[in-house]
Amino acid sequence: MADHGERETGLSGEITADGHRLSARVYYADTDFSGFVYHARYLEFLERGRSDFLRLCGVHHTELAAGAEGEKIVWVVRRMEIDFRSPARMDDVLTIETRTESISGARIVMGQRILRDGTVLIGAKVEAAIVGEGGRPRRFPREWTAAFMPGSAG
Repeated sequence: MADHGERETGLSGEITADGHRLSARVYYADTDFSGFVYHARYLEFLERGRSDFLRLCGVHHTELAAGAEGEKIVWVVRRMEIDFRSPARMDDVLTIETRTESISGARIVMGQRILRDGTVLIGAKVEAAIVGEGGRPRRFPREWTAAFMPGSAG
């Protein structure tokens, strides 16, 4: 799939031995009246981590929606668990870590953490799936399993 410029800019973070790592700064718009990150904004940071992990693995949302896999497919979040441990504040630099825990059929389970200076602020587990135009689940292509889970048999 196409590069979309992320290799030149580094905007998509980096693939690690365990999965993916992305840095993000907390801006004023991410905070609430208390100066802490508003709880719903963490979902956006987690989404960026998952999306950029997929991007660096060669899976691009725009191409999937355009039918690159033979039909138009999209990702949907089926289930999410979040453990809020400590708040982030404006100007904090966060690290979003994403790793694949399992893949079966059309589902993927990803473990995620948001850290500040090595301290875990948020722990999350996300179950997502891919669905076709009619909303029916679609199996993961074999090459995705190999890309998302290094060392697995593709």
